[in-house]
Amino acid sequence: MSEQIPANEPAIDRPPVTADVAPPGVDAEGAPQTRIGRFKLPTETLRAYTMLFALVIIWLFLQWMTITPDHPYGLFLDPVNFSKLLKQTAVTGILAVGMLMVIVAGQIDLSVGSVVGLAGGMAAMAQGWGLVPSLLTAIVVGVVIGMIQGSLVAYMNIPAFIVTLGGMLAWRGAVLWKMQGRTVTIELPVYRSIGEGFVAPVAGIALAALAIAALIFFTLKRNRARRRHGLTPSGLGATVARIVIPSIVIAVFIYMMNTQGGVPVPVFIFLTVALAGAFLTQNTTFGRYLYAVGGNPDAARLSGINLRRYILLTFCLMGAMAGLGALVYTARNGSAAGDAGTLLELDAIAACVIGGTSLMGGRGTVFGACVGALIMASLDNGMSLLSMSLLQTEHSTEMQMIVKGAVLVAAVGFDMLGRRRS
Repeated sequence: MSEQIPANEPAIDRPPVTADVAPPGVDAEGAPQTRIGRFKLPTETLRAYTMLFALVIIWLFLQWMTITPDHPYGLFLDPVNFSKLLKQTAVTGILAVGMLMVIVAGQIDLSVGSVVGLAGGMAAMAQGWGLVPSLLTAIVVGVVIGMIQGSLVAYMNIPAFIVTLGGMLAWRGAVLWKMQGRTVTIELPVYRSIGEGFVAPVAGIALAALAIAALIFFTLKRNRARRRHGLTPSGLGATVARIVIPSIVIAVFIYMMNTQGGVPVPVFIFLTVALAGAFLTQNTTFGRYLYAVGGNPDAARLSGINLRRYILLTFCLMGAMAGLGALVYTARNGSAAGDAGTLLELDAIAACVIGGTSLMGGRGTVFGACVGALIMASLDNGMSLLSMSLLQTEHSTEMQMIVKGAVLVAAVGFDMLGRRRS
């Protein structure tokens, strides 16, 4: 008799992914579409735009709720508060870009918050070596930790949940031991500007013009590529909408930021990371392989994809994002401490899930993860404004946690409902 393979173990020697334990009826592969009248949209795209619509509704509601005699049009979308909101989003958004790649590849990383604390603490303690060594320290620490954890997952077949759960405890212990209860102040002016500085208004206008030019170029290039491959290109109306609507958003954003000093540096870093992450996941072979590895690892292996290499690279990228997030986090706070970054991993995971990323792997977008991070930050910021100006409650922190938890569960419930209908 041939030896039978236990049902709870993979049939081949490869790193385990979340899809291996997907419940019955949950399909982690394919690209389902949803029909709306005569139009047919990819379900993933529909989810992302649904979350964007939900974000706009949240913003309008909070703007209406923060109307006061001093702010007859509302306080929430005031340029100064909107700038603070985007600063709040920056760290979670940077981590969410890296977490998206990890989850899409069918893995998970629970150690991100501890890595942020350790990388930020090491960078702060390295200030005596100069600016460049200090900044590089955080990135190197993050990448090395990602390499260690990725190697354990990819080459020793230890589930990522276990590896990163152990890492969450180990790296937190390491930073507490290294800091010895101290708080290290960020003294280098350029380092502090990473969290507190602003891009000059003229530079912001130039960046906006560059972004709009790139938008026009890539939109027209997409139409030419579809025509070259015998596919139907977007119509004139759709093409104009793809260019005009984002261009208006970019122009309004730059105008609002310039009215209060310019685009904040952490927001600029976040946007740069988001654009790079979107390009990497959607327009490169590496990105397409990530979706293949997370959606159907066995088919990916049979197609010649080196699963171990791509899982290792994904964890290294997550480590780099954690190191960059640590720089922004410590610069914003002006110091590094042993408890820095606590629970940031849950915020990053929640941002991805709210933005439509499947925890089973193989599905999700950087755009959706960034929208999810904005929703999380908007709830925090808006409820803080309400508690200060209207509610005057002593339990605002508790209410924020309750509302964020409810939104997360609702987002996952919506995702599962959409799966059953698609």
